Amino acid sequence: MSNILITIGRQIGSGGLEIASKVAEKLGIELYDKNLLNLTAKGSGLSADVLEKKDEKPVPANRFAKFLGLRGSNYTDPQFYSAGSVLSEDELFKIQSSVIEQLADEASGVFVGRCADYILRGRDGLLTFFLTADMPDRVARIASKRGITEEEAEKFIQIEERKRKEYYGYYTFKEWGDSSSYDICLNTSRIGVDAAADLIISLYHQIYG
Repeated sequence: MSNILITIGRQIGSGGLEIASKVAEKLGIELYDKNLLNLTAKGSGLSADVLEKKDEKPVPANRFAKFLGLRGSNYTDPQFYSAGSVLSEDELFKIQSSVIEQLADEASGVFVGRCADYILRGRDGLLTFFLTADMPDRVARIASKRGITEEEAEKFIQIEERKRKEYYGYYTFKEWGDSSSYDICLNTSRIGVDAAADLIISLYHQIYG
């Protein structure tokens, strides 16, 4: 039987991480989100702090890829980066993609963001979701979570989602948030966090048994 592989893309403030956590807990499988940074750092010898600063950031339009021999070089030294040098976004994506593929090979998991739907495309047992929510609900959730005003929350959403869209589009050749890019899209404003988690599990079992 194939591993259970669920990927969840989400609008900021849609409750995506909470839902992903509930899905992973109810299925008894691993959740991969920010912890992918630590796993990537461990597998590559890079600093987790360096990776976090570049996590899902938009790719400079005029940069060229530098495929480096990372292990055993000065690129693995965190102080090298603090001096102003920059790890290639392409190389970081390549490293993280390898980590995601290896994790999917070894066991079931719920993967949040990081183009996992594209990286794992074509695999048996994969189901991809995108979670949306109405803007007032998203703004309220972010304002509460970050302790900021609703105006600040809306601006934060707009800026961060623009970055996310550029990152996803560059590496997948698809449009972030477009229904054609995913198997199933759900609006959490309509069905709620708990129901969304249950529905994801139910749909997965209906499709894969």
